[in-house]
Amino acid sequence: MIKDVNHPGKSNLVWTAGHCVHAGGNGGWYRNITFVPAYNDFGESEAELSNANPTEIAPYGNWWADWASTSNQWIQGGSETGGDGAAYDYAVLHVKPEQGAKSLEETVGAALDVDFSAPSAAEAAKMGAWGYPAAPPYNGLKMFKCIDVPGRFSLSPSLPSMYRIGCTMTGGSSGGGWFRVVNGKSVLVSNTSIGPADNTWLAGPQLGRDAEALYQNMSRTYGGR
Repeated sequence: MIKDVNHPGKSNLVWTAGHCVHAGGNGGWYRNITFVPAYNDFGESEAELSNANPTEIAPYGNWWADWASTSNQWIQGGSETGGDGAAYDYAVLHVKPEQGAKSLEETVGAALDVDFSAPSAAEAAKMGAWGYPAAPPYNGLKMFKCIDVPGRFSLSPSLPSMYRIGCTMTGGSSGGGWFRVVNGKSVLVSNTSIGPADNTWLAGPQLGRDAEALYQNMSRTYGGR
């Protein structure tokens, strides 16, 4: 979850990948998107979850997305394998709780800043990617992470560079946040976008001015609701 610059302390904004909300050039918007903060935070197995109570599985409840926004570049050029839209594969959700009136930030107790400075891979130092990989050997029930010094990944000289880190997380981890530490604070710097068939690395977009404009628009238009 990310901070809402126009509504301090009351954010209902969630960062994810563009392909988690829109199919790209040959598709449309997805529906019935739910965010479950701290899902299975104890890392219980499938057998253990079958007997778990709701607060163990979803301690902060389910949050339904009522608005979503992604980049025009993803909508026009994105594809199942990323395509020309991969470098712009990011999105912001506005969510609402199933019950109650508190914001997501008030409920969870924290939210992170987004780093829109788009540092180069050489400047960024270590990054960590978090996600719920669902394709074998994973099952989508537990959160995993990969921490690495990123490299520069380029799909085309005409497209912005992406970050790439070594990681064995599989499909299902898409949209998970990438974080780095700046001045002692963790900030969101990217999100999982694409990876190879052998699941040896992941790539995520650099979040620059276009990403910041999308975020600002969501904050002004839908924030505080």
